[in-house]
Amino acid sequence: MAKYVFITGGVLSGLGKGVITASTGLLLKSIGYSVTAIKIDPYVNVDAGTMNPYMHGEVFVTEDGGETDLDIGHYERFLNQNLTKKHNITTGQIYYSVIMKERRGEYLGKCVQIIPHVTDEIKERIRSVAKETHADIVLVEIGGTVGDIEGLPFLEAIRQMRIEEGYGNTVAIHVALAPIISTGEQKTKPVQHSIQELRRIGIQPDIVVVRSPRELEEENRAKIALYSNLSKEAVYSDPDVDIIYRVPIILHRQGYTKYLAEKLRLEYREPDLSKWYDFLEKLTNPKRKTRIAMIGKYTKLHDSYLSIIEALKHAGAWNNTGIELGWFEATDIENGKLSLEKLLEYDGAVILPGFGKRGAEGKIKAIRFLRENNKPLLGICFGMQLMVVEYARNVVGLERAHSTEIDPNTPYPVIDLLPSQYNVKHLGGTMRLGAHPIHIKKNTIAWQIYRREIVYERHRHRYEVNPKYIDKLENAGLKISGWSPEKYPEFIELPKYRTLYFGSQPHPEFKSRPLTPAPIYYYFIKKIVGD
Repeated sequence: MAKYVFITGGVLSGLGKGVITASTGLLLKSIGYSVTAIKIDPYVNVDAGTMNPYMHGEVFVTEDGGETDLDIGHYERFLNQNLTKKHNITTGQIYYSVIMKERRGEYLGKCVQIIPHVTDEIKERIRSVAKETHADIVLVEIGGTVGDIEGLPFLEAIRQMRIEEGYGNTVAIHVALAPIISTGEQKTKPVQHSIQELRRIGIQPDIVVVRSPRELEEENRAKIALYSNLSKEAVYSDPDVDIIYRVPIILHRQGYTKYLAEKLRLEYREPDLSKWYDFLEKLTNPKRKTRIAMIGKYTKLHDSYLSIIEALKHAGAWNNTGIELGWFEATDIENGKLSLEKLLEYDGAVILPGFGKRGAEGKIKAIRFLRENNKPLLGICFGMQLMVVEYARNVVGLERAHSTEIDPNTPYPVIDLLPSQYNVKHLGGTMRLGAHPIHIKKNTIAWQIYRREIVYERHRHRYEVNPKYIDKLENAGLKISGWSPEKYPEFIELPKYRTLYFGSQPHPEFKSRPLTPAPIYYYFIKKIVGD
């Protein structure tokens, strides 16, 4: 029988519940138990795929093609294992399923209600993940904040599950904020009220994790414990950190792992965190610094590119270099508000994903400038496509070459819609998604990166390099070094480029892990540092 750990949040969103959940999973896994994790998002969208990154951060793509919340990325990175689209449950999915069952007559004429029909659907989804994964422990994070209307059915479902599964098989963890006010005082009242709200709806937390700009003061720990109906041993401090990978260590040193194991009635063994400590040591004490220019259209919210940021950190750590990022808004380059000369101050650049017209010409300007100055350059997804557009215009000589996504009337559609997308009517869940095989050509940079004939990387796109222009591009020096089974380019490179010029249609960052960096990002940083 699986055991369940439910993680809720209070006071405000964005407290780092995802990192707490991921850290909890890492610690439980390190003491010898199999763990999986579920993120529940109370929004009515079916998935994150149609949301603007400014609304919700990046869309994290799973191996099976799920467009999920970015916390799924945290879970995969900390647990070092793949999850699926089923691990991200939304209000949209739950209500859609309930309505379809009602239409098919599966409720046998009953009046369909939030309780029990919606809550039963939620419990069924959670338990099905437990059954399919055969995990010893299932972590379930409830997105949003306790008290939100849209989250109430999910909280009610976990209240019921605690009774049905038994309190020895479930643990409730509540994460809440203790702010520091202008006088320098650390205030616990928001935590107290948040826990009161949680208890009002029938959930007594077993553990409270207190997020605060600094460590929780002992006096405040005692106060929170008193108002939470808990012992002081059940209250843990989660101070602000510069590196999120420190969080499991911070929690473990407070006795969190042992206390959690006791509450779950699990045998406790001292965790083996040696590899995690090695990674943290490399991340914290690099031999050098490497400056990377990040060129994109959502740079005001860095979470829009969270997996790329983390992939660069992983690659930097294992190349013994710290990563310092500089953010360049593509629309500012396009409008002449940003000088391209500033890019020369950086050791390399990433042309970030993010389809659509806004900022496209700014990215193309930056690509040309970087190429002509022989700067190490990595393009991801739409970034790679614009590398092809720039090369077609300025090297091949195809003036006004473009993607038909941006300019349907371009005379040279070097990037065009995939045939499989011609008859697509709905935007949600219809792109080329998830892991697909890529055939690597020998004697190429791509081969040096992977050393394998076939690799699998995750995709999220509708447009591809138009096969009609491949001969012109390759005759002008651009090499196609990775191919899809359908004969579309997956990787591009310039073999004679002085440093590194490489484009990737898939998103290799989604498979990067702290202990096993993504090969493309690792190679990119390795070429820059010269080791």
